[in-house]
Amino acid sequence: MLPEITIQIIVFYTLTGFFAGLVGGMTGLSGGVIIVPVLHFLFMKQAFPQNMLMQLAVTTSLATIIVTSLSATYVHDRKRAVLWAPVRRIAPGLLIGASLGALLADLVSSGVLRIIFGLFEILVGIQMWLNLKPKAHSVLPGTLGLMSSGFGIGLLSTLMGIGGGTLTVPFLLWCNVNMRNAVAVSSACGFPIAFAATIALVIVGWNEEAIPAHSLGYLYWPAAIIISAMTIFFAPLGARLAHYFPIVTLKRIFAVVLVIVGIQMLIS
Repeated sequence: MLPEITIQIIVFYTLTGFFAGLVGGMTGLSGGVIIVPVLHFLFMKQAFPQNMLMQLAVTTSLATIIVTSLSATYVHDRKRAVLWAPVRRIAPGLLIGASLGALLADLVSSGVLRIIFGLFEILVGIQMWLNLKPKAHSVLPGTLGLMSSGFGIGLLSTLMGIGGGTLTVPFLLWCNVNMRNAVAVSSACGFPIAFAATIALVIVGWNEEAIPAHSLGYLYWPAAIIISAMTIFFAPLGARLAHYFPIVTLKRIFAVVLVIVGIQMLIS
């Protein structure tokens, strides 16, 4: 299948990266919550096979997170905010969970993945509106506990095409890690999730019939390259703008958008 890459499609990919980076930088959300539903819509418009729309959107989103996670981790590490000891202990679980999540994403129908993602968007929107944050009730578990937690985070993150921050940060806050370090550790954890999941989804999608041209397995690389370039540039700008805008208001506006997008994903 040879999809046409028009100037209009390139502009849409560029805008997707712009908004994902800007909003992600301003609100702290994973870019995947924006990238996945937009790519699902754009891939429909490009007449990609209906039975793999979500697999293509999820894999392409995860590929962009490889780059943005490395960029964010570098910045956090320069500020000495990354706690590398827990990152090393949770990483094996993230890798295994993400790899298994990729196999599961290949087995589950695109429609089921769309429903899972729609419900996830609605829950994230509600969490943002109410500004729900877990209170510290514990401390970081040992190696086995972190690996087990990483397994669950990696699996769920892969199914939804996100870097795991939406799940990792609340877990770390619950374990009495302060917000600054939790965000930094989450950024570092995004790399093993995105890397393992992307590689696995490329492999399992390699021999799929009717895979679109310009794809490596389920990875549609033209979109991944354009979106990655834009998010790297605009995420730091979004973080700086967060100091000049009413973030509570912005988060509530975006929460409504997420709920609407989630409902649309459920009924589309």
